[in-house]
Amino acid sequence: MRRRKKGALGNLQLSAFPKEWFYTLGDKIFEMKKLVEHFLILLLAIFPSVALAQIITVTGPIEPEEMGLALIHEHIMVDWIGADSTGQHRWDRNEIVERALPYLKEIKEYGVTTFLDCTPAYLGRDPYVLKKLADRTGIHILTNTGYYGSGNNKYIPEGLMNTSAKEMAFHWIREFEHGIDGSGIRPGFIKISVENEEILSEIHRNLIEAAGLTHLKTGMAIVSHTGGDSPAMAQIRVLKEMGVSPSAFVWTHAQNGTMNGYLQAASQGAWISLDNIDGGTSNDTEGTGNIDWFVKTLLELKDRGILDHILISHDAGWYNVGEKNGGYYKGYTDLFTQLIPRLKQNGFTQKDIDLVLMENPKRAYAIHIRKE
Repeated sequence: MRRRKKGALGNLQLSAFPKEWFYTLGDKIFEMKKLVEHFLILLLAIFPSVALAQIITVTGPIEPEEMGLALIHEHIMVDWIGADSTGQHRWDRNEIVERALPYLKEIKEYGVTTFLDCTPAYLGRDPYVLKKLADRTGIHILTNTGYYGSGNNKYIPEGLMNTSAKEMAFHWIREFEHGIDGSGIRPGFIKISVENEEILSEIHRNLIEAAGLTHLKTGMAIVSHTGGDSPAMAQIRVLKEMGVSPSAFVWTHAQNGTMNGYLQAASQGAWISLDNIDGGTSNDTEGTGNIDWFVKTLLELKDRGILDHILISHDAGWYNVGEKNGGYYKGYTDLFTQLIPRLKQNGFTQKDIDLVLMENPKRAYAIHIRKE
């Protein structure tokens, strides 16, 4: 329990409250409802832990403590055909559910309780599929709002290419408030994508600005498929100019960045997502997804004191729309069967593992507005 500062409320004066919160009817009478509301706001400023922000899943909101062990970047299905051709007419929801179900049941055996599906709109996002899987497994599944700009903007509809940041944000905020495509299922985070280039294009700057506007209205975290240091820092700069704290930003696919980039991002509060764990390439000691690389990198991040800004996952799955029965589907267990045992052999404690897989996701994805 946080100790209250001595005298924190002792000098509270009625003059501190706006005059419109009072009214006169004969004698002055307090408008008690608004007075209580103002007192609660003041109380939360002194005791910010009084109210815990929620996590928004496809089956509804949960408390952060219910999130448990989380895989923060995975996929159930992807449709690579392009924004102007994709749609639910291209897949069978029941077939996808049956194909994905064994993989979700498998990770549940390893203690996974939360799964973030990072497939964005126009790339195969289907909240109905995710809800069916959540209902059948009991896993908390999160979906997203936002647009994916990588791939030469192939996954943004032609009609949206000239949309302003404010117009994009209006649509994303509406999904958060009312649900996706009439489903009533709300997104739990913002998912965008920019090219791995030093300078943001106009449309990709619009994407990060729209994400910033949406965050300031909804409190959703901004998960951006980014890559290297330069686009990560460029997006952080844009957000700071907008008054958004970098702590709202998840630098996704940061395995393509550098240790100096990680240190710079973490010093500003950003989240660093290393999300291509792949035990199948463990013999490739130079690759960034192999277990050797992850062990070496995570140990250095711990030594550098920024493990509390690190997120890890596989970026695995998925049902490929257009391929027979979804084609090859990679499971989500290399983290548990290969990486964690190796980390423990090299000095990682259970507390370190819980920090990365439980505490950090809870702090990164809880709905709350983070201002610079």
